[in-house]
Amino acid sequence: MKASGPVLLFLTALIWGCAFSAQSAAAEHIGPWTFTCIRNLIAAAALFFLCPLLDRMRGISTEKAKWPVKGGILCGIMLGSASMFQQAGIQYTTAGKAGFLTALYIVIVPLISIFTGKKPGKRMIAAVALAFAGLYFLSFRGDFSFGTGDLLLVICAFLFAVHILVIDRYGAEDGVRLSCIQFLTAGIICLIPMIVMERPAAADLRTAWFPIFYAGLISSCAGYTLQILGQKDCDPSAAGLILSFESVFAVLSGFLFLHERLSAAEILGCILMMAAVLTAQIKRSQEEIS
Repeated sequence: MKASGPVLLFLTALIWGCAFSAQSAAAEHIGPWTFTCIRNLIAAAALFFLCPLLDRMRGISTEKAKWPVKGGILCGIMLGSASMFQQAGIQYTTAGKAGFLTALYIVIVPLISIFTGKKPGKRMIAAVALAFAGLYFLSFRGDFSFGTGDLLLVICAFLFAVHILVIDRYGAEDGVRLSCIQFLTAGIICLIPMIVMERPAAADLRTAWFPIFYAGLISSCAGYTLQILGQKDCDPSAAGLILSFESVFAVLSGFLFLHERLSAAEILGCILMMAAVLTAQIKRSQEEIS
């Protein structure tokens, strides 16, 4: 596992953690199909036009570059479906529970990996347990009820887990173009439901333009592309663990930029999450997934 992989995934978690408010702001004006469709189409268009520049930076010939269509479509189906369930679930539950339930992919990824022949080591299992506890203290405020929104977010977590595993399968290909195709696929999946079910008004789109573009260019275009590039040098279970750190960054960004106070539970949650990542990374060469 190269050091560059975890670094890129931490950067991804930072971007996602700081962008969570954009989703909540957009939900006040437009529906989940509309938000998911437009953010992904914006991300696809941005990456498509950036491809020649990124090719030069990576020393790749644009003319000879191959587009990983199959992997991109599969990633896009998972991403579009997961994002849709997440955006729909956010409307029916609290932000804290949304963050916790979405991050359940840190548990689901190792479980699925067992059935695909990749058994997590003891160190990774301990790290996932610490992260699960940390997410609980970061997110929950004593509400143990389980409603429609919570079920949608559990489905979202499962789909994000599958998305991580699909990236692990196809991420060795051109990561930038893989990301571009996944965004286009996710946007197309949501296009018809957006038109038929939500019929977004131009006025609502103008009102929500900033969170839409922020989510499309920063959270999607930058964040998910960094995820694909980072996972090239990181096994799926470790990747899921690091990406779940977005919950910590969401809390810390609120403290730094919105002057929100950190509770004792949130501080404990941050400490447990950091302990989880350190547990997974220390002597990781001895505990790689077999």
